[in-house]
Amino acid sequence: MSLVNRALWIIDRNLGGELTLPGLAETLGVGRHHLAHAFAAATGLPVMAYVRRRRLSEAAEALARGAGDILDLALESGYGSHEAFTRAFKAEFGQAPQGVREAGSTGALPLLAPLQWIEAPAWPLTAPRLIPSRPINAAGLSGVFAFDATEAIPTLWRRFMPEFAAMPNRTALIPVGVVSTPTEEGAFAYLCAAEVESFRGVPAHIECWPIPAATYAVFDHAQHVSALNRTYAAIWNGGLADFGLTPAEAAGLERHGRNFDPATGLGGMEVWIAVDT
Repeated sequence: MSLVNRALWIIDRNLGGELTLPGLAETLGVGRHHLAHAFAAATGLPVMAYVRRRRLSEAAEALARGAGDILDLALESGYGSHEAFTRAFKAEFGQAPQGVREAGSTGALPLLAPLQWIEAPAWPLTAPRLIPSRPINAAGLSGVFAFDATEAIPTLWRRFMPEFAAMPNRTALIPVGVVSTPTEEGAFAYLCAAEVESFRGVPAHIECWPIPAATYAVFDHAQHVSALNRTYAAIWNGGLADFGLTPAEAAGLERHGRNFDPATGLGGMEVWIAVDT
């Protein structure tokens, strides 16, 4: 059973109990960084967003059946108060819990049913190269994204490329994307960056990220850039384990190939995953 399918099994059988990203990762024998990436790559949802939406969907069904005390239902759903539960419920479904109970139906609500067995799609993944990297000084523009909402990353790249050409102390001809470790809620920072010798002279509006030395497993992505998520899914859901690798709790890198054409999205990329040695 794949990592994500094991995670789904545990979540839906313990939906009423305490579920946290670190706790799930420990139960599954992986790091939270690994689980967060694997789950999002396979399902399109952050782990804890799936937990939250499943709990609210179960609560909505209970309300439609005439559940009594909303506070009890809030506590069972992982919320500490009636007010917090009501805010989350309205944000998810567009109406208050009381309205669903009075209507006696969830027919108009976008409930999230349990995700069933997810088959890992066949996707070409060649053996990675292991490359030790010196510390990197990355200077660029960043944004914070959710795993299920990354469509603005290309816009960030378009904003950054004029900055790249003028970046002082630049040491590489090709820019680098830096993917931070995710939060428990599934948010991560993404930096479009230039590698620089030092941060001296970097404009004030540019963010400076020092990246420690690490060993990376470098996977080639030869397909169109729009299919990059499929390479990530193959890496996180079995690829690393198949090659005997354990991911480190560290930022990852994306590098364009020398023939990459930003106008077409073709030319190849490299995905750099920090690994334990």
